[in-house]
Amino acid sequence: MLFLPGPFSELAGYCLMTLSTAPYALAVDDDPFLLMSTCDILEDAGFRCHSADDGDAAKAMLPEHAENITLLFSDVEMPGGTNGFALARYVDEHWPWIEIVIASGRIKPEPGEMPEKATFIGKPFSASIVHEHLRAKLPDGKKPEPLKTAV
Repeated sequence: MLFLPGPFSELAGYCLMTLSTAPYALAVDDDPFLLMSTCDILEDAGFRCHSADDGDAAKAMLPEHAENITLLFSDVEMPGGTNGFALARYVDEHWPWIEIVIASGRIKPEPGEMPEKATFIGKPFSASIVHEHLRAKLPDGKKPEPLKTAV
């Protein structure tokens, strides 16, 4: 049997690739549990998820993947030279089509710390809080189908 990466269905011994039109999100957090939880929340909202464990790792992967990313969802405080606010400014400067959500439980942004289009969400957050935030923030053309159809 031929293996095709990505989502696929098996029919009569053949793997048929299903092309997904779901947008990608990039989740960034240095806490592995929170990173996994954030990816689960974003996937439940209809995104496919890339992840990075700090801002420097996210910056390293963006040139290869940014063309397909619709949303950056990042923590603020992380090890390395790039915190969430700096990552948000970097993404806004290089890939202005990427929507940006910054999250923290300890730090709130000061005026001018985040790009104008970026929004902030406090931690701890739940799936319903994130989904509601994304429904309100994302333009209709960037919302995955589950966010468009949720009530």
